[in-house]
Amino acid sequence: MNRFLQPVAFVKKFGTDSPVWPLDTSLSYTRWLATHHYENFHVASFLLPKKLQQHFFNVYAFCRWADDLGDELGDTAQSLELLDWWRRGVEKMYAGEPCHPVFIALAESVSEYRLPKQLFLDLIHAFEQDQRVHRYETFDELLGYCRYSANPVGRLVLRLWGYSDTERDRLSDATCTALQLTNFWQDVARDFRIGRVYLPLEVMWQHGYSVDLLTEDLRDGKARTAGRAVLRDLVHRTRELFNEGAQLLGKVERRLSVDLNLFTEGGLAVLAKIHAQDYDTIRQRPKLGKLDRAGLMVRSTFRWLFRRTRPCRQAQHAFR
Repeated sequence: MNRFLQPVAFVKKFGTDSPVWPLDTSLSYTRWLATHHYENFHVASFLLPKKLQQHFFNVYAFCRWADDLGDELGDTAQSLELLDWWRRGVEKMYAGEPCHPVFIALAESVSEYRLPKQLFLDLIHAFEQDQRVHRYETFDELLGYCRYSANPVGRLVLRLWGYSDTERDRLSDATCTALQLTNFWQDVARDFRIGRVYLPLEVMWQHGYSVDLLTEDLRDGKARTAGRAVLRDLVHRTRELFNEGAQLLGKVERRLSVDLNLFTEGGLAVLAKIHAQDYDTIRQRPKLGKLDRAGLMVRSTFRWLFRRTRPCRQAQHAFR
């Protein structure tokens, strides 16, 4: 049996009184978690400089833990309690007293790259918000949620690469928000099963749709015309965010640019699949298969090798 544990199993074994591990073991744990989690696909690509890989593993492990504490326990009160414990762990880390293997490893990254504490606290805030807020009235309210749930990740990536200016942060926010929204449109049925509706109620109302009609569509296993119109509207807005964020590709080091382009192309490819199935993500969840992902990787590698920087051309064509 592997000596390391996924977050929920770890909590069940150690509770909130986790052992103080040596630094080398803590670094091995975050590396293991980043490369063995069931949702992991592209944590640290082969394009990353070797000196950055461990730091990406450390940041990923923090995010993975916060995510699992929020979504994998099935108990709102327990999730909020543990997320509060995770926040205290951030505070202790910044006070020089890390008390969990993830924070022991992450403290190395925080120290070397001066990662802002608020970015980690914002992520925890998002997972707490998921426990309390299950509907969003407007698209702007949903964007406000993405400010906490997605944008800090992009900003942390920029900090690891040495960027901390307002303009790059703004463009990164656009891409990260677009990726988060794409996940919402992809997972309408899954989110509903856990009690959440990320389709903004105002947008639903504008197209003659409602949560009650969504409930009926989920029961019937397909989206009606009004529901597809809602997704069409939201996918269009999300594509605009991807296009805005793509300006970042020409403002960062080439290897990071190709990595960012891979994420952007992946998001646009999912949107293209939603478009191809007439915006019905209830009948079938759109996802990228192994061949899709391999194609994205090959194209990104080609751009890296031959210094091409034009973003997302093929994915954008799919909507024409």
